Amino acid sequence: MGYNRDCMIEPISPPRVTRRAFFKSLGALGVATGALALGTAYGFNVEPHTLVVERIEMRLPRLPGAFDGMTIAHLSDLHLGPYVSEEHLLEAVRITNALKPEVIVLTGDLVNSSWHYIQPCAEIIERFEAPLGVYAVLGNHDYWVGFLNHMVQSVRETGIVLLRNEAVPITRGRETIYIVGIDDLWLRLADVKRALETVPRGACKIALMHEPDFADISAQAEIDLQLSGHSHGGQVRLPGIGPLILPKYGEKYPMGAYRVGTFTRLYTTRGVGVLPPGVRFNCPPEITFLTLTTT
Repeated sequence: MGYNRDCMIEPISPPRVTRRAFFKSLGALGVATGALALGTAYGFNVEPHTLVVERIEMRLPRLPGAFDGMTIAHLSDLHLGPYVSEEHLLEAVRITNALKPEVIVLTGDLVNSSWHYIQPCAEIIERFEAPLGVYAVLGNHDYWVGFLNHMVQSVRETGIVLLRNEAVPITRGRETIYIVGIDDLWLRLADVKRALETVPRGACKIALMHEPDFADISAQAEIDLQLSGHSHGGQVRLPGIGPLILPKYGEKYPMGAYRVGTFTRLYTTRGVGVLPPGVRFNCPPEITFLTLTTT
């Protein structure tokens, strides 16, 4: 079978790139590179220092009427250390005190990296002011820095009530609620049964627990409200994707308000500080200002 010269396929020349198209592509690349550089600079140098107050109304059906409208400032993950300055934490104290909360709670990870930050952190958190008290629990990083006795003593010397699997009452008139501090889950120190030993059955209970995923256990124990941190909200949250990385025990309930089971409410704060690499994007540091209601 012969072939027809008229049917020969001519080679296809590559499309000609015009000068205009070349500079247009170059400009788009420059814009993308510039946006990435600006986003990186913002994530490292701006957002980690931009404290946001989140105002949350939390309805608790068993809240006694005398406590309707009670306010709580919730802070977590201060992480005083190489990536979080004393000035940043002092600003968090200033903002919190200006809100005039009735109660302040700290849900762990006060320091990071070294025990040398324990005393400076204690001197900062001693400045918190709340008429019904300041309450705290420890987080995994507080244990990991070592010198636990120094940590416990330094916090308690500030007048802050440090709770380790124990509860304390807050009373108004003839009505009482309980602040329950549950020790760290990651270190396998959490003992909710022990923490509730002195709490009457059916009483309204507000639990402080560093890791939010413990809420599944809190729900079984009929905790009314669990306040947690630990996850930092992921620190970097991309639109349409969400957090890039979440820690163990902070994956199920990483940020915001949740109902766990049919009864328990949970709020997970994004935290005040950061962990390496010290970046936040679409996830600014948070001071939570909660108002408790009965309806």
